[in-house]
Amino acid sequence: MRFLPTDEQSDFARTLRSLLGSAQVPAAVRAWADGDHGPGLALRSRLAGSGLFALAAPESYEGAGLLPLELALGFVELGRAGVPGPVVESAAVSVLLSELGDEALAKRFLPGLVAGEAWAALILPGGSPYALDADAAAHCFTVSAAGELRLAPPASGEVLRSTDPARRLSRPAAAGGELLAAGPAVTRAADAAGRWARLLTAAQCLGVGEALLARTLGYVKQRTQFGAPIGSFQAVKHRLADTLLALEFARPLVWAAALSLAPGDVAAAKLRCGEAAYRAAMTALRLHGAVGYTEELDLSLWLRKARPLRDAWGTPSECRAEVLRSVTPG
Repeated sequence: MRFLPTDEQSDFARTLRSLLGSAQVPAAVRAWADGDHGPGLALRSRLAGSGLFALAAPESYEGAGLLPLELALGFVELGRAGVPGPVVESAAVSVLLSELGDEALAKRFLPGLVAGEAWAALILPGGSPYALDADAAAHCFTVSAAGELRLAPPASGEVLRSTDPARRLSRPAAAGGELLAAGPAVTRAADAAGRWARLLTAAQCLGVGEALLARTLGYVKQRTQFGAPIGSFQAVKHRLADTLLALEFARPLVWAAALSLAPGDVAAAKLRCGEAAYRAAMTALRLHGAVGYTEELDLSLWLRKARPLRDAWGTPSECRAEVLRSVTPG
């Protein structure tokens, strides 16, 4: 078994990092939070050109195949850059449609998702009742506990913000919408989509934590106190070391989860990555001091992502319960 990405996988991640590094993502995030989707949609088109979205769809529908490990590597980079939009949900919808086995539905929706021409919002049973960025998504899919897959009508009412202003939430209409499919196949496909969503959110958390740590390291080398950089103080070093260890111990859980897609493995990865990202956010906030609270500082774009991503697609308590079920006999 390989415990490191292949050269090809590493090259793909580096390509994405370079693309996002030149894309002025912080400006796109701020515009997205204000309801201006233009820069975020332009960024989506560039990401589609890299082949990222094709990794969640079969080749028969213009995808590259269902490749969770490669997609997780890509989503680490999306988290590191702070990319806005329903990226996780769109990938999960691609998986849902791929696993459902309905050729007509796959042909109807998958090519647009793969080509970066559309984003999709998704609500699954037992998850959040709110759709993420439904106002920017071309489609909003809902799956009921009874196994009905529907294309929800446009969201009505006020768009709500979470702790992260770039995560815009809305509640689809309680009833109505086009019934696309129903039955056990929908339930099975929804379960698979939920695992992918949890895995990709874990990867995003890992990237967010890495970005926060990198920015904090740069800051403590520059800020001085008592005539010395605060990064030379032992207490600061210990806090940074603890943050790094949390991220490094979370990383292999993501790769293991991507290889197995077992519910317990995916939940363990989400739990550790979410907690590591939150620890990185608290470290960044404390070591930046008062300046860390300012919205003008780009750091705030990542600080405010850590808590919502930690809880999205599986809160810590839900993930712990899933891990416990996976190791409990019977």
